[in-house]
Amino acid sequence: MGGCGWAGQEKLKAASVLVSRVGGVGGAVAQQLAAAGVGRLVLAHAGAIRPSDLNRQTLMTHAGVGRPRVEVAAESLRRLNPRCDVVTLDENIGDHNAGHLMDLVDVAVSCAPRFGERLAMNRSAVRQGKPLVDCAMYEMEGQVLTVLPGASACLACLYPEEPPHWRREFPVFGAVAGVVGCLGAVEVIKLLAGLGEPLAGRLLLMDLGSMAFRRVAAARDPACPACGGRIV
Repeated sequence: MGGCGWAGQEKLKAASVLVSRVGGVGGAVAQQLAAAGVGRLVLAHAGAIRPSDLNRQTLMTHAGVGRPRVEVAAESLRRLNPRCDVVTLDENIGDHNAGHLMDLVDVAVSCAPRFGERLAMNRSAVRQGKPLVDCAMYEMEGQVLTVLPGASACLACLYPEEPPHWRREFPVFGAVAGVVGCLGAVEVIKLLAGLGEPLAGRLLLMDLGSMAFRRVAAARDPACPACGGRIV
């Protein structure tokens, strides 16, 4: 496999990526994409920084406690790459705004702790035919899935509804969030620059407690409420 080269770098520069949210996982995604030279990042995350965020949200600072997360994240990213156009939205994504935000970008990355938000992004990505990289973690475990609408399983094929016992808040180690976020950023870079093989149709599962990584097949569900019947 060849490297990115100038042609690939130009593709990254011309690209726009939506990242929701910019906490432990999403912050790592955004940081790596800015460092890679992605031209525009659209960040969506509601609320202000809390002291409890700082064990994992590496774009945030103690001085920023009480300020909007997206505002401080944007400042950190601009220091890293002043040429990156960072657009911020101080709200979380749902069906009310996912379509508009997806209009602005080429690829979306879902890093929300809420399944409802992730499924809303998935529905919008499928409707617009745009790639989605879904990243999630729980304690020492993580997973990454790339959705190519009409060509691979979408998130709703695997989770038609929000799992009933899913909890929004759970123990988070920043290092685990960073690993998941970096892998998600790699998927985005591959999609934008035309490198390697994306995790389309395959779910990457990782247990960092044992350092076990495995890929499992993710088949499309013909009866999927989001992508059933869609063909590229």
